[in-house]
Amino acid sequence: MSDGRAEPDNPDQDLDEVFKALASPTRRRLLDLLKDQARTTGDLCERLAPLDRTTVLQHLRVLEAAGLVIAQRKGRERWNHLDPLPIKRIHDRWIGAYASAAVDKLAALKSTLERSTPR
Repeated sequence: MSDGRAEPDNPDQDLDEVFKALASPTRRRLLDLLKDQARTTGDLCERLAPLDRTTVLQHLRVLEAAGLVIAQRKGRERWNHLDPLPIKRIHDRWIGAYASAAVDKLAALKSTLERSTPR
C-alpha cells in the first residue's frame, strides 16, 4: 500500500496524481475553463450546472492536490488559477518524446516512399 512517499522504482509518481486528476471529464472541463483566465468558484459552479457546489469543490480539491489548480481567497471569493507546470511535465516526459518518435517514423516513411516512387 502506498503512503504517498515516492517509490524508488517509480520516478513518475509525482505525475501519477496528475494523471488521476485528468481521468475525470469534469476535472478536465474545469481545467478548460481555467485555461484562459482565473475564475471564482461561483462562476465555475454556474458553468458546470447541474453539478452542485459541493461536487465542484470536491473536483477542485483533487485538482489542487495534483498541483493543477491554485486557489486564492480574495475577500469572500475563492479564485481558482490553472498551474500549467504539471501538464508541461507530462508533455516533456511523455508526449514530446512519443511525438518526436512518431515524426521520425513518418519522415523515414516519406523518404522510403520518395525513393521507391518513379518521377
